[in-house]
Amino acid sequence: MTFFFAFFLSVSGFLFTFATINTTSNMNLNLTSTINFDHIRNRALRKRVVDLCLATGKPVLKLSTRDYIEHDMSDLIDQFGSAGLVNIEVFNILQHTITGWPGGKPNADDSTRPERALPYPKRVVVFSPHPDDDVISMGGTIRRLVQQKHDVHIAYETSGNIAVGDEEVTRYMHFINGFNKLFADGADEVISRKYKEIKDFMKLKQVGDLDSRDVLTIKGLIRRGEARNACAYNHIPKSRIHFLDLPFYESGRIEKNPLCEADVRIVQRLLADVRPHQIFVAADLADPHGTHRVCTDAVLAAIDEERRIGANWLSDCRVWMYRGAWSEWEIENIEMCVPMSPEELREKRNAILRHQSQMESAPFLGNDERLFWQRAEDRNKATARLYDDLGLACYEAMEAFAEYRI
Repeated sequence: MTFFFAFFLSVSGFLFTFATINTTSNMNLNLTSTINFDHIRNRALRKRVVDLCLATGKPVLKLSTRDYIEHDMSDLIDQFGSAGLVNIEVFNILQHTITGWPGGKPNADDSTRPERALPYPKRVVVFSPHPDDDVISMGGTIRRLVQQKHDVHIAYETSGNIAVGDEEVTRYMHFINGFNKLFADGADEVISRKYKEIKDFMKLKQVGDLDSRDVLTIKGLIRRGEARNACAYNHIPKSRIHFLDLPFYESGRIEKNPLCEADVRIVQRLLADVRPHQIFVAADLADPHGTHRVCTDAVLAAIDEERRIGANWLSDCRVWMYRGAWSEWEIENIEMCVPMSPEELREKRNAILRHQSQMESAPFLGNDERLFWQRAEDRNKATARLYDDLGLACYEAMEAFAEYRI
């Protein structure tokens, strides 16, 4: 039992030590500002035709010459020769973004698929800014990758400790103290002492007070346990779960420390070790507290550092960007869309619900009264509904991705 709190203290010491590092280098720590979609074929065409569909209430293949003329889009008819040919071009572009094989389908013609067939299986790293963003943003895709036998790693970039309510700490402390009394007759003095210290701290804590390092460590451990539980549900082994605890996050406040070289090197070591064929990163840059942007800057900087030293694994790697609980990709920017059945959407919800500290009592739900699983489902269903409205296959829900070109 002493090990339980010894772990708390050792993790706490690690975080405190690294939080003081602020080395500088020539690293580019703002690569999210360079994200663009210039590589997407016929992106402007896709946007114009989709906007026309929404304005007329018609699917792509039912747009008429009159529709194009009445909306000042006759130039497309001149370019392609007829409304029907414009429609077919855009329909095929959208159709080719849909895949049930997010890691690529082995032994298949991949010339029109979002992902290449080979290598198979692929080594995949999913970067999750907080310990629940992976399942909120791409839980269905993660399960599909695992089911299709890819080697999936989940890398939790921050501890997420400040997003745990005090009542969760109290509940866990009551449990471990009760466990000590019932099974060790209260013999573990470390647990008894820490229980009293934390109980006294909580009693005196006022609104706006910062948590003690011990409380932050316990909150981080709560989130680790929930993440492990969700990974177990998704059949991801412990050896493929990585808690990076990036130092920039460990300020104990909503305002974080600046991103620095220490953060990037932690990510870079993981990438150099795994040598992934696929990387998934958060690009929900509308995150109100900025953590998603900083985490993605750390990943992109690590990739850039690997490129600088000539890492050969990069030549066979693709980077896919997902969005989270706050917004979805515009359809002209979607390059891969993974469908889910009603059962698969329910499985995604079940994984999100493993993060119990992030339900009703979570401190940072924002102005949106929906819980994160509800936001995720609404967003995924809306994406599927848009594809359906455009005349493509009708699915229960869909997760969308855009590619970041290395």
